Amino acid sequence: MYLIVGLGNPEADYSNTRHNMGFNVANKIAEKYGIDITKKKFKGLLGSGTIDGNKVLILKPQTFMNLSGESVVEVVNYYQIDLNKVIVIYDDIDIEPGTIRIRKAGGPGTHNGMKSVVEALKSESFPRVRVGIGSPKNQSLIEYVIGAIPKEDSERLKDGVDKAAEATIDIIKENIDIAMNKFN
Repeated sequence: MYLIVGLGNPEADYSNTRHNMGFNVANKIAEKYGIDITKKKFKGLLGSGTIDGNKVLILKPQTFMNLSGESVVEVVNYYQIDLNKVIVIYDDIDIEPGTIRIRKAGGPGTHNGMKSVVEALKSESFPRVRVGIGSPKNQSLIEYVIGAIPKEDSERLKDGVDKAAEATIDIIKENIDIAMNKFN
């Protein structure tokens, strides 16, 4: 069983922000495979289905970003999911918009949601798909990640979401090494 975790902020005010790329990718995958992410469980919204014969859970934590790990660890523990089958998807300011990076493991960097997940799982050894959002030019980091996305940036960010969804599916259908060779 795989667990796909899209990180984001739950309130509608944040739905069209750079910090919700993980939610956007989760929604894209769910839409493609007819998975309904509406079950309120484990401090999140959860859906289940299959991708290429593999049972999959998709989780969108409904805690705020910096507490995302609370939701993730509850699902992992309840379903006893191997950490190498927990795929966390989130935004990354160190990657250009429209670009993604896949890693098998590693530290959380500056991302508070990933810090929470790493702390809750007590491990850095799980796959992640980072969706590039670029860094702010003339505004604070907080304004940049949770502010509205200007029209001129939205197409590149959408490309990143599309690539991240495809990469996540490839990790499940093929394996992480093939996905890394294809997308990194």
